[in-house]
Amino acid sequence: MKFPAPVAASWLANLIGATLKGNNTLQVQGINEIHKVSSGDVVFVDHPKYYDTCLKSAGDCIIINNGDVVIPDGKAILICDQPFEAYLKIVDHFKPFQPSMQMVAESAVIGEGTIVMPGAYIGNRVVIGKNSVIHPQVTILDDCIIGDEVVIQAGTVIGSDAFYYNTKKDRPNWYKRMKSCGHVVIEDRVEIGAGCTIDRGVTDVTRIGAGTVLDNMVHIGHDTTIGKNCLFAAQVGIAGATTIEDGVVLWGQVGVSKTLTIGKNAVVLAQSGVPSSLEGNKTYFGYPAEEAGIKRRELVWVKRIPEIWKKVMD
Repeated sequence: MKFPAPVAASWLANLIGATLKGNNTLQVQGINEIHKVSSGDVVFVDHPKYYDTCLKSAGDCIIINNGDVVIPDGKAILICDQPFEAYLKIVDHFKPFQPSMQMVAESAVIGEGTIVMPGAYIGNRVVIGKNSVIHPQVTILDDCIIGDEVVIQAGTVIGSDAFYYNTKKDRPNWYKRMKSCGHVVIEDRVEIGAGCTIDRGVTDVTRIGAGTVLDNMVHIGHDTTIGKNCLFAAQVGIAGATTIEDGVVLWGQVGVSKTLTIGKNAVVLAQSGVPSSLEGNKTYFGYPAEEAGIKRRELVWVKRIPEIWKKVMD
């Protein structure tokens, strides 16, 4: 999430009650989580395991609970006891929850020729392009951007909060939700089936590329990037911060894990599981997903195990 205007790191330190060390003239442009952080951003870290990764990231300002770390040249650190709580305070300050009690918010912008059917909810600052069709009971939540000639079938939810939690076992609620301040971008000519859910980015963008088609009951996790002209069959589930390149086909009930990449024009056959990145221009099957030809030969040998075992025992 970018701030409306850059703010001084010293001002940010005052907001969250932190001690500033390092570059005290730094101007901070936004806040991001570690998977999406870029130059000018502030990012938080509260576990020694990730100190080094965070300090070496593209982020210029780091909220941290250890003041003894070596500060990279040009960066600033904001030292406080609870970096996660500091993150929540920054999000609440720059993007507080703003309810809209109207079915179509006054701040929404809807393009010429677009049809919004009865029962659809359009949130604050939503932008919908030209000649799109939003079917009944669709929910498009705050700040989402929908392109031209997009079709969204009934019951789909665009822009729900990320399934993203900070875990601490020394507090009554072990799992505390990391507030989402990102949004969703649906590019032109996308078709989305009924009952789909597309989570907003935690701090950045979940993006569906132009010409992509989603069947019913597809879930897209936070900060995922879907390329152009992809096709996902029913009950596909994709975890957060994943990259699906152009032309990928995922058949029914394929499950894709987080922070991986599926290469251009790959095909993953039904009920397969993808725990790690896959090269493009190949067909995959099974769990863990492997090239379909190899997996099928493996299954043939698995079926022959009883026969082989009997021969050995005889």
